[in-house]
Amino acid sequence: MKSLSSALLATTLLIFAGCAANLQGPDVIGAGSQLEIRQMQTREYDTLDKRMTLRAVISTLQDLGFTIDRADLQIGSVTGTRLSAYTMRITVTVREKGDHQIAVRANARIDEDTVDDPKTYQDFFVALDKAMFLVLQKVD
Repeated sequence: MKSLSSALLATTLLIFAGCAANLQGPDVIGAGSQLEIRQMQTREYDTLDKRMTLRAVISTLQDLGFTIDRADLQIGSVTGTRLSAYTMRITVTVREKGDHQIAVRANARIDEDTVDDPKTYQDFFVALDKAMFLVLQKVD
């Protein structure tokens, strides 16, 4: 009887341990990749001029071949579409962060899929960095 109870207890513990491991696996992996994507999509700039930042975002998107579909200063978002071999939509949000910074986040999609290629975001932010530098230095 004791060996049957011990076997039943050991089996129950193994089942619960297996369930716990299976439940934690995908969430931890998903959280890491989501965090990496969000970090690729976001930059911070030392300014509080939201209007100027949105104008720089619009210019940058147009320079990269996007057609501006919507821009809203109050919400702080710009949405654009680029048609090439595929249709890419990008939404860029601008919000104040802290006492002296603006956070810019770009979210690109091809059809219904989020773009997770770092180069897409790097290209956007390299161009935006240049535009922001020129605007902040008041260079025409």
